[in-house]
Parts: sequence; structure tokens; C-alpha cells
Amino acid sequence: MLKEATKQGKLIVFSAPSGSGKTTIVRHLLKQEELNLEFSISATSREKRGNEQHGRDYYYLSLKEFKNRIKADDFLEWEEVYRDNFYGTLKTEIERIWAKGKHVIFDIDVSGGLRIKRKFPDQTLAVFVKPPDLNELVRRLKERGEESEDKISMRVAKAPAELATAPLFDVIVVNSNLESALENAYKLVYDFINK
Repeated sequence: MLKEATKQGKLIVFSAPSGSGKTTIVRHLLKQEELNLEFSISATSREKRGNEQHGRDYYYLSLKEFKNRIKADDFLEWEEVYRDNFYGTLKTEIERIWAKGKHVIFDIDVSGGLRIKRKFPDQTLAVFVKPPDLNELVRRLKERGEESEDKISMRVAKAPAELATAPLFDVIVVNSNLESALENAYKLVYDFINK
């Protein structure tokens, strides 16, 4: 478990199917200084994309190293999201952010988000970002231009199962209009941090 002395901040989880807009919302919230948030950098066994950097976008671990860290109980949560593509939250990452007196904000898959909520029920606000519909999700994924048709198909195939978990989250933000989704998310986080 995490070191008791550092257990002071709040945990803000944003989860959603790929293309729902959760990363855009999280980036917006990080810019709001009064929220005192810091991004939890996930560890992953997948390869870097584009100009991603170790320690900024992810902690890139080899598949072997990731599995060794699982055995060592170094993760707060982890998931094999796609075959041999592991993602997880290192306990040391949360301790690092809490030691700075900040709240932790996550942009993670639904399974990981729900695991964090179960481990820290009172300290966690779990927000599910929902796209208006699957067609819009496909359009957004294609518009990104970052991935092959196969990858997009994999993400879209996974979306219905992810959408089915929405009721398990504390709150659902429907991202049909980005401005209102950003306002809604800000209010939810502000109220949670200040209660």
C-alpha cells in the first residue's frame, strides 16, 4: 500500500473510450492553477508514438520489466489493455505528487479508474467521459490521424464494453459540446477538492 504519511491529496480519475475527449478535458483542468492538480504519468509496455517522451507522456518499460514490477507489487493498478500492451499506475508516482501537496489527476482506462476508486473510495472522484455516440467516436479517432484502421477498429470494438461501465463511475460527463464538457468537469473537480 502507499506510505501512510503521504495520504493527503485527492485522486481525480477521468476514464472513457478512446476518442471521447478525456485527454483534452484533463489537459484543460491541469492549466487551472487553483485546482492544484498534477498529472499521474502512467507506465506502459507499448512503444513510444511520435515525439512522446519517457517521464513526460509515459514511463516506458519493457514488457519484461513491466511484468517484474507487477510481481514486485509496485503498481496501484495495472491492466493488459491490448495483448502485450500493459498500462499501470506506479505507487511511487502517487507518492511523488502527494509529497508536493498536490491532487492527482488520471487519464486512464475504465478498469484502472474503477480499481483506484475501490482502493480509495472517499478520496477519489471517478468521472466517465461519454461521447455522444459511436459514430462520433469513430470520426474523432480517424480525425486524429495517429493510428491505422486496424488500431481504430480495435478501439471501436472495445468501446461498447467500456461504455457499459459508465454507471459504475461517480459521474458521467457527456462530451457532445467541448465547452460545456470543460465547464462541467471543472465544476465537478472544484467542488470535490473543496468539500
